[in-house]
Amino acid sequence: MNLQIRVNAPISADQFIALLQASTLAERRPVHDRACIEGMLRHADLTISAWLGERLVGIARSVTDFHYACYLSDLAVDREVQRQGIGRALIEATREQLGPQAKLILLAAPAADAYYERIGMTRNPRAWMLSREQPLAED
Repeated sequence: MNLQIRVNAPISADQFIALLQASTLAERRPVHDRACIEGMLRHADLTISAWLGERLVGIARSVTDFHYACYLSDLAVDREVQRQGIGRALIEATREQLGPQAKLILLAAPAADAYYERIGMTRNPRAWMLSREQPLAED
């Protein structure tokens, strides 16, 4: 396998959507909302991508300050090439772009939960989410 890892390489919305659909992530991402997908790509602080020739086969898309925290928002690998170390390579390449104190944070997809434990990440039970349409509760 002649895999190439690229940092902040241009990725089109079509390429990103195709990869999300080829992985398990499309069911939890707005693949039918092109404007949202384009915004996700445009406003990512760090994008690490994996390529076989000109075919996008993996992505780690992050929002980060590069010094303290890095939220790895999307980690997707095409099902055809999973279990070949591409996810690990994307995570390692992401970490290489960060400062020495930066922590990598992500919310695992249910099907990928065991993967993160297997590669040595630590579970944190204190993650919270608030959707756009959900109001804040009164104290």
